[in-house]
Amino acid sequence: MGVVYDSYSTRDAFGKSLLEMAKENPQIYAVSADTTKSMGYEPMRREFPNRVINVGISEQNMALTAAGIASCGGKAFCATYAPFAAMRMLEQVRSFIAYPNLDVKVISGLGGLSGNVEGTTHQGLEDVSIMRCIPGIVVVVPADSCSTEEITRVITRHNGPVYLRVGRGEVPKVFDSYKFEIGKANPIKTEGADIAFICNGAAVHRVLQADKLLAEKGISAQIIEMPCVKPIDEDAILAAARTAKRIVAVEENNIVGGLGGAVAEVLSSLLPTPLLRLGIADCYTESGPHAELMDKYGLDPIEIASRTENFFSHHKSV
Repeated sequence: MGVVYDSYSTRDAFGKSLLEMAKENPQIYAVSADTTKSMGYEPMRREFPNRVINVGISEQNMALTAAGIASCGGKAFCATYAPFAAMRMLEQVRSFIAYPNLDVKVISGLGGLSGNVEGTTHQGLEDVSIMRCIPGIVVVVPADSCSTEEITRVITRHNGPVYLRVGRGEVPKVFDSYKFEIGKANPIKTEGADIAFICNGAAVHRVLQADKLLAEKGISAQIIEMPCVKPIDEDAILAAARTAKRIVAVEENNIVGGLGGAVAEVLSSLLPTPLLRLGIADCYTESGPHAELMDKYGLDPIEIASRTENFFSHHKSV
């Protein structure tokens, strides 16, 4: 199966859209923890140097600086790597950004396994799980550069705290055009009576590949991209459960508390349905190229298809 990669990364796509929005809104400020280049701020820094602030390698100070800007009527972005955004800054995000409902966008890079050769310390595999438990914050995981650009525009116009996860390098292209609404799913493939995939991030392209393998086995699948993990689109989940009767959630995150966990909460409360959660199986991962790590830790299209086929066979009588 041939793979076409985006010409630039999701973090560069974020930076491209951020500059567009900064031209429209003079109240947009970008705060960096020595991550101006690595998190896509450079285009904005070149054009609006007085609105890009580098506090040095001090992520907690970065979050508080962004909170201060927002408390004075600005729209603040703060950007660093996922483990630091979700863990080192957690108290600041919870108590000083989300609790007062300040207009701060936390941009989280090296999401999932895209930290690749940096190893466990820089791979963001718990961040979605951590952030979605904070009241009032929007949590978004784009699939590619095209979707990241549009999502950046939408969350910038949104008034309130947002956590946006982006990756490090170029990822496979999924979309040619994109529409995004906070709290809404994006159905990619609506016909399929056997399985409904619910996926996001870099896993989306791999689900599309796995779907082709399943079709060869006579298994038809719906594919629902769920970029917004919080608030999650309950209606889309329930509609998929009613039609396909079997759900497979696929994500580049620890399966504990991530997208699959969010889907499980909806189903268990409103419409109990067989659910298979595919992602990082609650373990620490190794260093290596992004694509190879995804293959090793269960997100290879062949393994997704194989595990889904076994799941379907086991629940065939549903």
